[in-house]
Parts: sequence; structure tokens; C-alpha cells
Amino acid sequence: MSEERDPDADARRLAAESLAEGDAVGWFERLYAESGSGDAIVPWDSGAAHPLLVEWAGDLRGEGRPALVVGAGLGDDAEYVAGLGFETVAFDVSESAVRLARERFPGSRVRYRAADLLAPPAEWERAFDLVVEIMTVQALPEELHAAAIERVASFVRPGGTLLVIAMARDEGGPVPAPPWPLTPSELAAFATGGLAAGKTEEFRDGLRHRCRATFHRP
Repeated sequence: MSEERDPDADARRLAAESLAEGDAVGWFERLYAESGSGDAIVPWDSGAAHPLLVEWAGDLRGEGRPALVVGAGLGDDAEYVAGLGFETVAFDVSESAVRLARERFPGSRVRYRAADLLAPPAEWERAFDLVVEIMTVQALPEELHAAAIERVASFVRPGGTLLVIAMARDEGGPVPAPPWPLTPSELAAFATGGLAAGKTEEFRDGLRHRCRATFHRP
């Protein structure tokens, strides 16, 4: 029997190569491009919307309001948000991820775009009633977290909500990079630029530690 393949191996390999070259985000494009040809596995691609998103959304109805999905990858979370009735924009830094998402969901109402979280389109500032950030900031090196958190928070319009789902670690705890799980202070930092913290929940399952938090702009 062949040994089961480590689903994180490709991401770790490509991230190490990219970071060694001084490129903090280039490995995402390489990972998605290689996944499209069958040469790599995207470890966070479960083929379904994140269960902590689905559980949180409940009976939420978008009623045509604008939503933004950060780091949308292959599109499952974006399609779920659109299915709730939101006019959904979803972006990823990887053009290959955007292409693959469009191929997976032909005729989708989601507007998939290639964009850089650290240099987003100006028209996205305070433009969305719902912003969904699932494990994107944590995929960036720690020194980029503060800037990425500020950008995510800036997308929420007055009256809007930000949902953050991430792997978590204790303050000063070990970092099994990548990813670089968020600390409590980093999670709290999303309450910036006028955003107010809502509910924060923690989920522990063996060695896995996850968090889900909401923030609101009055």
C-alpha cells in the first residue's frame, strides 16, 4: 500500500522557496497553478464551504447587499455567501485560483477577481455589508499581519459586519509556519478604524485550536 500523501507538504515546500526569494505571497500562485495540473495539493481545499461559516450564517439573508470574500481560493465560501442572497465579490492574489474558481462554478453570480489584500482596489474601502475573512491573514508571514488586518477591517461599510475565522495560538506560542496562526492580540486588532468587537468563540479539538469572531461598524 502506498504511503498517504501529506496534504500540507506542497504548501510548506512552495512557501519556503518563495520566502527564501523574498516573496511573501508568490507561493499562492505556484500552489494553485500546480494544483491545476495535478502536481500539488491545496491543503485547505475541502470542496465545501467552511463549517464554521455555515454554522454562523444560520438563517442570514443577504437581500442583495454587497459582500466580500477575502482570499477566496477555489470559491466554495464565496458561492455559499452568494447563495445566502448577497451580491458577492471574491478575490484572491492568485490568478490561477480565480481561473479555477470560475471553471468550477460556470455561470456563477460571484464576481471573482485577482487582487492583492495589501494593495486592494480603492473602491472597496467601506463598501461591503458583509466581509468574510477565513484563514487568509494567517497564511501571511507575521510581519505582514498588522497591515493585512487593517486592510480587511477597511472593507466594512457603516452598519456592516466582519466575520473572521482563523487558526489560533496563545500569545507567544510556537508558530508552525506556514500558517502563522493568530494570537489573541492579533484577533483583537481587527477592531480598528471604527470597527467594534462582537462575539469571539474558541474551538479546541486535540491539537487544533480555531477561533471565530465578529466585528461591526456602527
